[in-house]
Amino acid sequence: MYQAAAALSANARWQEVISENLSASSVPGFKRTEMSFAAFESGLMPQDAAKGQKYIMPRAATSTVFAQGPMQPSDVKTHAAIDGKGFFEVQLPSGESVYTRDGSFSLNSNGQLVTKEGYAVLGDGGSFQFDRNTPGEISIAKDGTVSKGADSRGRLKVVDVGDPSMLTPAGGGYWKASNAGMKVVDIANPSVRGGMLEMANTSAVGEMVSMINAMRLFEANQKVVHAQDERMGKTITELGGPNS
Repeated sequence: MYQAAAALSANARWQEVISENLSASSVPGFKRTEMSFAAFESGLMPQDAAKGQKYIMPRAATSTVFAQGPMQPSDVKTHAAIDGKGFFEVQLPSGESVYTRDGSFSLNSNGQLVTKEGYAVLGDGGSFQFDRNTPGEISIAKDGTVSKGADSRGRLKVVDVGDPSMLTPAGGGYWKASNAGMKVVDIANPSVRGGMLEMANTSAVGEMVSMINAMRLFEANQKVVHAQDERMGKTITELGGPNS
């Protein structure tokens, strides 16, 4: 009963994760979340006089898959994608730096290169500021250099965070390096592809298959709980009868 109940909880969480992956499958730079389930030997834990006897409950854990997604042309000159490891560094209104793989950049009304949320995109000399009256289009070179016509304002800041699994989610495809053990270093020779976007590394078809599996496992454990409930009810009735 406890095992089946724990499995119901884990599979419900799995369905939530799959739903999140599906809803963000068209978001550039999105990294899918996957579930892992802990294996254990069924039965009871040893008797503890202080705490009493307890069941070992299986646990499900989530982790982010940082594998690179497919590249797709966007036909927008201000868009950029990182080919290989690394993250773009952007600045929140509070001044705090966060990291993302979503290169959906654009020029705002002030001529500043920003993300779709309006956060300043950082380069090796700070944020990018252009005069909107300067002739020419925005272009992003393979090394990350951002120019408008003949006006070049430095390279995009692409950083290596070492172990991405240590990053803290900040929402909207952004990550914080809040772990004290992380080392964030600039990548000297990044490979940036202008006019392209890295798409989500999740497959809608694959997630739908996982959703079907999760639902079937949920239903199977639901039947186990129902069967055990009926069995316990029958046992109580028979043992509590006058002829027991």
